[in-house]
Amino acid sequence: MAPWRVHDGRRLRGGSHVVAASVEIRLAAAWNALADVNDPEIPTVSVVDLGVIRTVAFSSDGRTLEIELMPTFVGCPAVDVMRDEITAKLSALGIADEVRVALSFVEAWTSERITARGRERLRRSGFAPPVPQGRIPPDRDPLDELAVLPIASCPYCGSRNTTLENPFGPTLCRAIYYCAACRQPFEQFKTV
Repeated sequence: MAPWRVHDGRRLRGGSHVVAASVEIRLAAAWNALADVNDPEIPTVSVVDLGVIRTVAFSSDGRTLEIELMPTFVGCPAVDVMRDEITAKLSALGIADEVRVALSFVEAWTSERITARGRERLRRSGFAPPVPQGRIPPDRDPLDELAVLPIASCPYCGSRNTTLENPFGPTLCRAIYYCAACRQPFEQFKTV
């Protein structure tokens, strides 16, 4: 029998309906627990909302819970902390004999994986969310968006009168901007 898999919390594959109900309940519990694990660098955004959880799966015998974790960047310093917190949180649930968290490079993480709730939480925390790739909002000048790091809207006042101060923020995934309107520095989560 093939292992049970849920990809991004959406699909379930497997065998009998009786076992499926049990596995489905345990997978839902796992996803709920993962939603309580926050990114250590941006603690207001969960690993689920950040989109770094690729799959949650049970082994074919249902005893091992396997998580695929996608780093935002190769060499991301938060990966070990995330892996440890995910393992501890899911082990405490008691839904599997063993929890394995593996880094996945099957596909590259992109900022498109951040959920709408994650983008809003970034904004409320003082981070400009990444601009969705290939989508230029109607109120923006298309020429502004041609830059490697586009003009970011200020998360405090919403102004686009901002300047890039440094493309290298405290982590690889963030850049530092300054808002001329409200005179606040802020970080933008880079579009990847």
